[in-house]
Amino acid sequence: MTASVKMAGCLLYGERTVIKKIFHLILVAMLAGAAMAQDVSVRPDHPDEYVVVEGDTLWDISGKFLEKPWQWPAIWHANPQIENPHLIYPGDRISLMYIDGKARLVVNGDKRTVRMSPGVRELERDAIPPVEWDAIKHFITNARVLLPGSFSDLPYIVANESTRLMATVKDLTFARGLDGRIGEEFAIVRMRHIYYDDKGVMKRAKHHKYGEHLPGDLEYPDTVWNATLSWRRKDPPVLGYEFWDIAVGRLVKEGDPATLEIQGGRTEVIEGDFILPIDDHVFDPQLFPHAMNPVPEGMEVIALTQSKYGAGHYQIVAINAGSNQGVEPGHVFSAFRPGKTIRDEVKYPKGSWADAKTWNGDKVTLPDQYSAHILVFRVFDEVSYAMIMNGERPVRERDVLKHPDEML
Repeated sequence: MTASVKMAGCLLYGERTVIKKIFHLILVAMLAGAAMAQDVSVRPDHPDEYVVVEGDTLWDISGKFLEKPWQWPAIWHANPQIENPHLIYPGDRISLMYIDGKARLVVNGDKRTVRMSPGVRELERDAIPPVEWDAIKHFITNARVLLPGSFSDLPYIVANESTRLMATVKDLTFARGLDGRIGEEFAIVRMRHIYYDDKGVMKRAKHHKYGEHLPGDLEYPDTVWNATLSWRRKDPPVLGYEFWDIAVGRLVKEGDPATLEIQGGRTEVIEGDFILPIDDHVFDPQLFPHAMNPVPEGMEVIALTQSKYGAGHYQIVAINAGSNQGVEPGHVFSAFRPGKTIRDEVKYPKGSWADAKTWNGDKVTLPDQYSAHILVFRVFDEVSYAMIMNGERPVRERDVLKHPDEML
């Protein structure tokens, strides 16, 4: 494998199993301690008891008891006598109780049944997930962000079998700069976005060499022409390259170009696609929602991944902050649509003397409007991905991120 592929693999975000377990234990302890500090809002119409069924998620269940579903870890009452007490299974009975004057969610009256047998303490069952993983499980392993400096030397597809425009399963494709073992499998990826710094503001763009041509302001300004047309500086600093896995290729013949046989994928392989190691990222199935406190100024939605004009329930968005800014998997934010700046036509009618006497006094900025809650599930250095959980209106690019308690 070439140094470029190895380097790209090292730059991928991933957590080792041991570190994840340690972090998981620390997070549980932190959430338990934070329970006393959070102002939890209980729904006045909450049920006395709810029986868990297949297909439920912790977020959905907590929404039956709490006005703010993301707060469920703060009122979870864990029974220390039960292994993994934070896990909930179909058939469990969830109820809201008050312990020492504070609201707590308990399972089976805090007396979960334990089946005794040699070497088995609890019946093997699948716990319900915190969120609807089926909505994002393909995206988790299909999207990745590489750091600057790792892009220029990546192996790439130079042509397909019989110089076809597109290649699919069982077709052959040819890659330059790839060094591997016969039988080794690689991810064939396509660049989707370039995230770059435009005078302190993160923006996204596509590269005119590796995708459809777009209006000038949506193409990365690497030429005098598109930089001048969109009034941007040329070659602004790149913060990350976003790639999506599109296929898996197996090396069947070494050389330059090397020959790959396409094993499967989401779409056809074309000239200009790139080669990366298979993404071995494993997500934590028990994702604890919690607030980022405080939320840094300037955090916003930078891109929509499954729509153009607005994203809704269980769709994915990218935000302009990552581990370098303190973002963690499980962080919940409120997304707000920025208020528009309008003319005050009431006090300053157009053409009136009052309007003529002022330059900007007739302008007023409307309040930001709450769009939805989003839950972060994967974090890279400068960019993170989040799933839209619930809300009142579609989430759009440039929606501002605030503390999840804010909803007005």
